[in-house]
Amino acid sequence: MSVGLAAVPESVREARDFVRTVLLSWDLAGLYDDVRLVVSELVTNALRYSAGLSADLCANTPIRLSLLRTGERLTCAVTDPCDQIPVHREPDSVSQSGRGLHLVEAFSHSWNWAPLSGQGKVVWAVFLCPDC
Repeated sequence: MSVGLAAVPESVREARDFVRTVLLSWDLAGLYDDVRLVVSELVTNALRYSAGLSADLCANTPIRLSLLRTGERLTCAVTDPCDQIPVHREPDSVSQSGRGLHLVEAFSHSWNWAPLSGQGKVVWAVFLCPDC
């Protein structure tokens, strides 16, 4: 299942609502808190790094959140038109940014990214489903 997201701050809330709806339909409500946090970080990063790109580029390669359940795994993938790769940064105690990928790593089983052909990238996080 997937949803296209506009390059606006309200899309983070739309992504969380989408996650809730899908996880409830898959009887995975117990994963919601962790998945919601990770999806919020991934979508926020996609919005942040897509903000400086042209409107045409964002229209041709929109931000998209996809959820895929395969066996005992749930994968959350966010595509965006920006080629900038995700990089771990060391957050300082007063910074409001720099913690996102640390949270993704802490709350998911694993995560990674890959470039898309042409333009953009996909960043994904994998969760293990209890009792699948």
